Amino acid sequence: MKQIVLITGGSGGIGSETARRVAARGDRPVLVARDAERLQAVAQSLDAPYYVADVLDPEAFAAIVERVETEVGEIDAVVHAVGSITIRPLHALSLDEWRKTLEINATSAFIVVKATVPKMMRRKRGAFVLFSTVAAERGLQNHEAISAAKSAVEGLVRTAAISYARYEIRFNAVAPALTKTELSKSLWSNETTLAASVAMHPLGRVGEPADIAAAAAFLISDDASWITGQVLGVDGGLGTGSLPPRVIAS
Repeated sequence: MKQIVLITGGSGGIGSETARRVAARGDRPVLVARDAERLQAVAQSLDAPYYVADVLDPEAFAAIVERVETEVGEIDAVVHAVGSITIRPLHALSLDEWRKTLEINATSAFIVVKATVPKMMRRKRGAFVLFSTVAAERGLQNHEAISAAKSAVEGLVRTAAISYARYEIRFNAVAPALTKTELSKSLWSNETTLAASVAMHPLGRVGEPADIAAAAAFLISDDASWITGQVLGVDGGLGTGSLPPRVIAS
């Protein structure tokens, strides 16, 4: 059965790539994002419906959900690809920066799930994919804020998977390491920092949006119908361990 897949952050690197994969297999992506120009470009390339909205505005987003269900059809799956990257030691963070990181990553997930899950409960079907980070499981220097925020997302996923299992609604998360998106460009566009990051990853490279999108598209598919409450690490092995520094023989 073809699915209608609501993708928040649909104009971003991972959101747009997920939309392409969903469309390629015959499902219908519906895109939501704040940046109207970028969103329109992605949507038009896929002939997909799109809606401009800020998911941090609960009333506005709930109104979008109602419009999607009326204008496009019943939402079968949600991929919430909204997030931020905050890499700064805790003592250098302001309280506003801390709160904003939690809001963009964890509160936005709450708002999106709250607006969409009641629709799925009535139909007794549905699937959600949220996004975490390798730093939620593994301690990484200066990642205090984003680790805390994404740990909250992981807790939401595991608990909601149990709460809504009787409605046949699945919740899973994807936890990437550094991925080449516009959001993380400051981390990979510099040759020195990129080389250092590559050296940390056992598979010897950083991620591409397609790596992460493939996992998200799988988790909302029928092939994953018996998978719920899981956090899938798509991280080049970094979540398991990192390579020791290379020793140059004399």
